Amino acid sequence: MKISYKPMEITLIKRDKNREDLKRELGISGSTLAKMRRGEVVSLAVILKICDYLDCTIQEVVEFIREDS
Repeated sequence: MKISYKPMEITLIKRDKNREDLKRELGISGSTLAKMRRGEVVSLAVILKICDYLDCTIQEVVEFIREDS
């Protein structure tokens, strides 16, 4: 199963925010944002912090994509 943070990008655009806002206002590190860009796993605490900041559900930040074997 793969992780995609494309929903977060869409939500950021809808809220007129960007990744730099997440770094500055939430203290999320650049390395964590780089992991998200690469579709790597980040902690649930980070995802929840983003959901709270953007006032959205987890589905608006992350999606799981099933890979066919």
